Amino acid sequence: MNTVVAGITYRALLGRRRVVLLLLLPMALVGLAVLLLAFGAADQRTAMQLMDKFAIGTMLPLLGLIAGTGVIAPEIDDGTILHLMSKPISRPVIVQTKFLVAASLLALFAAVPTYAAGWLLVRNEDGIAPGFALGALVAGVAYAAVFLLLGIVTRHAVTIGIVYALVWEGLVGNFVPGARKLSIQQWAKSIADQISDSAFLRADVTISFAVPALVVVTVIAVVWAGRRLRVFSLTGDE
Repeated sequence: MNTVVAGITYRALLGRRRVVLLLLLPMALVGLAVLLLAFGAADQRTAMQLMDKFAIGTMLPLLGLIAGTGVIAPEIDDGTILHLMSKPISRPVIVQTKFLVAASLLALFAAVPTYAAGWLLVRNEDGIAPGFALGALVAGVAYAAVFLLLGIVTRHAVTIGIVYALVWEGLVGNFVPGARKLSIQQWAKSIADQISDSAFLRADVTISFAVPALVVVTVIAVVWAGRRLRVFSLTGDE
């Protein structure tokens, strides 16, 4: 990790309107938890639905898209990436640093609010809050890697990312049994199911598949992104 690159990336991302988007989704999650608590709907079934449908199913992939593409795609679009690439820093190190920045932002804006919302509703009952927080953390790392790669290989990363997150994972991954094995959301639920004892949580993908899949996808995406940046050109990478 290069601290100079990390500092530049944090300042660029958190100083733009993306920070508002990073804040809106977790604030909405915690706000919904507070409303449910206020209306007396703080039970395990409700908590599970909020964690599954909103925290993991909606907030996490969108935050992953914002953070993963946001650490590099804007620099590619405005050409400032060339200034960074002209420095005596290896391009894989640039990618690895930006990946760590994106992953850390997802830990802060996704995993922490997920735990907070779960804790507000059911405290640590049956491990729901820590289970989904850990699932959000691990899956967030994978999302950071995948969307960072997209930000390098195509100028249409946001569009492709939205299609993947909402169509593939939101629709296909939820309704087509075989496709669930290829869904980061489902892998996150497997992690949560391993920690939680709640009767309302049932993972469709085994933990023995989910954990290796998360590791393999993350490593391949980061390595591939580093290789792509080595041969990157502003005019040739679509």
